[in-house]
Formats: sequence, C-alpha cells, structure tokens
Amino acid sequence: METPLKINFDKGTLVLQNVPDALQSDLPDTRWDERTLTFRAPAYRYRKIVSQLRAHDITYEDTARQFTGAHFTHQKLITPYPYQTAAIDAWHANGKRGVVTLPTGAGKTFIAILLIAETQRPTLIHVPTIDLMHQWHAVLTKHFGQEIGLYGGGQHELQNITVTTYQSAVMHAPHYGNRFGFVIFDECHHLPGEQYQYTAISSIAPFRLGLTATPERVDGKESLLYALVGECCYEAKVQELSGKTLSEYRVVTIAVEMEDTERVRYDEARHTYLNFLKQAKISMRTPRGWHIFLWKAAQSDEGRAAFKAYLTQKRLSFASTTKQEWVWKLIQRHRGDRIIIFTQDNDTAYQIGTRFFLPVLTHQTKPKERNDFLNAFRDGTYSILVTSKVLNEGVDVPEANVAIIVSGSGSVREHVQRLGRILRKREGKQAVLYELISKQTAEHSVNKRRRQHHAYQTL
Repeated sequence: METPLKINFDKGTLVLQNVPDALQSDLPDTRWDERTLTFRAPAYRYRKIVSQLRAHDITYEDTARQFTGAHFTHQKLITPYPYQTAAIDAWHANGKRGVVTLPTGAGKTFIAILLIAETQRPTLIHVPTIDLMHQWHAVLTKHFGQEIGLYGGGQHELQNITVTTYQSAVMHAPHYGNRFGFVIFDECHHLPGEQYQYTAISSIAPFRLGLTATPERVDGKESLLYALVGECCYEAKVQELSGKTLSEYRVVTIAVEMEDTERVRYDEARHTYLNFLKQAKISMRTPRGWHIFLWKAAQSDEGRAAFKAYLTQKRLSFASTTKQEWVWKLIQRHRGDRIIIFTQDNDTAYQIGTRFFLPVLTHQTKPKERNDFLNAFRDGTYSILVTSKVLNEGVDVPEANVAIIVSGSGSVREHVQRLGRILRKREGKQAVLYELISKQTAEHSVNKRRRQHHAYQTL
C-alpha cells in the first residue's frame, strides 16, 4: 500500500512528507530540507498546496490544520451601504481573498464583521496599535455577544475571534498560525514591513482580508501585500462618498511668509545643505539618496555641518513663527468646532501646546493621560487637540471637523489619514483641512506631490 502524503505545521512552515516525484514541481515555494529530509513551504501556501493535491487526486493526511468551522451570529442588525455590499461581493468573487480600499470613516470594520459572520471560521484580526486592538475588541463584543480574545499589550488569550497587534503576531504566529481559517489585516499597508510580513507568511489561513485607505507604499512593496493577502478587489474613493456616508469636506492650502530673520537663517541653512549635495554628487531623487547622504555626511566636518543645516531648514519651515500665528487665527475662526492640530515632530507639538495652553498628544503621552485627553475631546471638554503623529491612524474621533496641518512628511498616506480623521459623518457637518506651507521652501514640492492623490481632487 502506497504511503500517503502528509502535511504538518512547524513553526510557521508546512512540512510535506512522501511527496510523489511527479508532483514536486507543481507545489509552490516548496523546497527540500536536508535537515529533516522532507519538503518544506511557507505556511501561507497551504491553500494552494491543498488545491494542487486535490486537483491531482492525491490522498493526503493533514495535521497542519487545527481549526474547524465556527458559529458566529449577529447580536446587532447591520444594514450595509451599497458600496459595502459591493466590496463584500468583490471579495467573494476574488476567492475569499483580497484588499478592500476605503476611506477612513467608510465602515471597513463593518465589512469585516459581516465577512466574519459569513465565513464562519475562527478569525484572527491584526491591528497596528493597542488602541485599535481595544476598539476592535469592543465593537466585536457588541456585535457577536461572545468572548473575544486579545493577544497583545500584556493579554495572551486566544478565542475563536481574536484581535492581536502586528507586533505580537510576529512573535507568536509561528505557534498559532494553524489555528485560524480567516485572517484580517487592518491598516494592511503595514503588512509588507520587514517583520510584519511574517504574520501573514506564518499563517495557513485560506481566507484573507486586507483593509486600508491607502495601500500604496513609498518602497513599492504593495505587491508583497497583494501576494500575501490577495489583489485589491474593491476600492471606493473619498469623493464618491463625500456628502453621503462621509462628511463633505474641503482642503485649503495657506502659503505663509516667514519672518525676515527666519528667512535669512533658512536660506543660509538651505544653501549649506544643497551645496554639500552638489559637491558630494548626491541625488535625493534616487531611492537611496537619503541613505547615501547620511553615510557621506558622517565622514567629514562639512558633511556634519550639512546634516545640521538640513535639520535647521526643516525646523524653520515646519514651525515658523508666522505659522504659529496662523494657527491662532484659524482657532479663532473656528470657535466652537472640534480641531485637531497636526505637526511633523513632538517639539513643534509641545511648542504650540505651551504657547496656546492646549493639550498635546504624542507617543510620549502616558496611556491614562492619552485616554483622558481623547475622552475629554469626544465629550467636548476639550475642543482642540495638538498631536504629532499619534492620531494619524487608528483613533476614532468622529467629533473632529477641522484639521490644521502645521507640518508633515512627504507621505501621501499620512495626509490622507489626517484628512480621514475629520470625515466621520455627522448631520450638517462640513469638514475642512488646512495645510500651512512656508513660502519659497521645500514644503511646496512636498505639498504638490501629495496633492496628486485623488483625495485632493474635485469630482
């Protein structure tokens, strides 16, 4: 009697024994392991390998899969919007895999809840932050009325529906990567990171869903995202939902003159920085331009002076005195509104908070104080919050309707995320995002680049 092929799960990989010679070339990413004298493949190839075995009518023993069907029922009625239904249908049509791209505030979580109920498989949801983990936990508990597992932030409890952080999943996925049939990656643009990708690679889950507002990455690794989760199967743009399921919004760019003394210092620092780039023959437009600059800058006094000049011109354009005066003007203009003020760095955030006596949220803010600030903002005790990047994603502040971007990176995603913080639908709400740009500085080219995103275009 012929020995059956066996599939086992081992630390985020699949171990295959007794593979027929004729089949070896048809099994994706399968390699011979000299240590164990078996074939081995990444766990995420489980579905493809099993499909190939069935297509070739090969009998096999499967001890890798440690999950069966589950029973989840809604405790709360959800009536999806037409675009949410279209996204669900597209995911099914794509083989129950794929990335759904929707603006912040468009109900990506509800799509996930509906698909969890439809798929009826143990489900693991990945999120980038502890705050998001607890937000998901609360929503899932309310909708399914059963115990929801938490894995991260000191919690280590697995249930049929579990929420984990990417960071925790990286460490533990090799041990429980065969316990879930459905994996969901919230803010899935994080997934292709050098470490986070292993949360998907180490899982055998055949059903996969990615959720994001902006799948594109500066490093171009969204192709890896699609390989691990599935192609982008549905996308709805901000303009399509504005005034319907999202608030109407407008973007206002204000070009700000720098004070004379700051202008002189900026021009001097900019000249020193650019002159070094020219002499060292460094092009910052190449993918490795920044790394080459850092490397060469560390090798001489001129290089170190150029790096210091780079930081100086950035600081002056990001946090000029005139910009801060404009912040106050906009605060006065929007008395009674809920305002979030965004900065690129913590120093500027604290500077603005100190000058105008405003609460400041950064990654340095302790969890209890952070929760107190957010709750006070939600109930109206505070009408303004200042933050660097901690509110870019993952924090639900539906009351916010005005955003003031004092400074930011060149990342399109960052600015779309910041726009998303003020787009939650409210009756009669008109959202507005202000961008403060220092005139005749590098901020203009950065602003031009990010405004190419469709969120900045009118219908």
